[in-house]
Amino acid sequence: MPVPTAFARDQWYVAAYGSEVGGEAGGGEILARTVCGEPLALYRTPEGEAVALADRCVHRRYPLSEGTLEDGRLVCGYHGFTYDRAGSCVSVPGQTRVPRTARVASYPVAELDGFIWVWIGDPARADASAVPRAPWLADPKRTVVRGMEPLNARYGLLIDNLLDLSHETFLHGGYIGTPEVAATPITTEADEERGIVRVSRHMDDAECPPFYADSTGLKGRVSRWQDIEYHAPCLYLLHSRIAPVGSVPGADGSDPDAFHTEIAYAITPSTETTTYDFWLVARDFAREDEKVSDFLHDFNRTVVLQDVTALDILEKVTAEEEGRRVQELSIGIDAGGLAARRVLERMIAGSAR
Repeated sequence: MPVPTAFARDQWYVAAYGSEVGGEAGGGEILARTVCGEPLALYRTPEGEAVALADRCVHRRYPLSEGTLEDGRLVCGYHGFTYDRAGSCVSVPGQTRVPRTARVASYPVAELDGFIWVWIGDPARADASAVPRAPWLADPKRTVVRGMEPLNARYGLLIDNLLDLSHETFLHGGYIGTPEVAATPITTEADEERGIVRVSRHMDDAECPPFYADSTGLKGRVSRWQDIEYHAPCLYLLHSRIAPVGSVPGADGSDPDAFHTEIAYAITPSTETTTYDFWLVARDFAREDEKVSDFLHDFNRTVVLQDVTALDILEKVTAEEEGRRVQELSIGIDAGGLAARRVLERMIAGSAR
């Protein structure tokens, strides 16, 4: 079962952080992003609502993201064709009649939890209630740091990477990796009907890596839990718990001795061999401490860039061996990644019908 490059359409994908689009309501620059091979121009109306239009003017295919906004309408920067939020052209230069076919695609948008989600597929099938949620990312009781790094690699390689955290021991040693991560068995559950894969690794007595030691103050040995939820095709959530050895949550769900971080990745395919890697870290401790925020941002970005370097290399190897009979051995730690491949294969096949 190969790493997928094809896209599941009729799905929601993260196109941007809300803070990236529009700046001020109705103003600011137009953001260009390519999602599942579809060039998009993202902006906000004067009312602050996010809009996603196809990033190609119908006249001479000039990118609309190179245009301007006037009274909530997008004006092409080449010849002035002007579009409303539905993608209909409402003005053309040199004549009063606008051709009936002068329109571009408008993509359904949902803005939730700090993300701007775009529906890639049949607009009639878009249902915002189906967007996977990560509410703590916009929870005032949490402090969040975030970023985005582009990969020159297919999105399936990043999914594999995140569902098998044993690589932390080797690729991220001295940052988030310790020997116990690779040595501890995992449990895996796959709800292929709903497109959710869960992978858990609970380390009862583990070394505390610098990422957590320097942000929480815990030193020495800790209890470290990693509980993953992957909501195909786009959203990955890691519920991370760090606590003194022997500490467990109470029967009522209370967990006062632990430090909790919610780590999220939005894995958005741009093209068949490039990916947007949106990452966030939300914490419930030291919430007002800017030094902790700076540390977690910079440290996590370093870890993400280590993954980017490794996956860019792996993409080159994978592309070189495309079509050849090359063995790929899988073992127990790959259960989550293989389940994700099956889920994506099913989604891709369904969207092709």
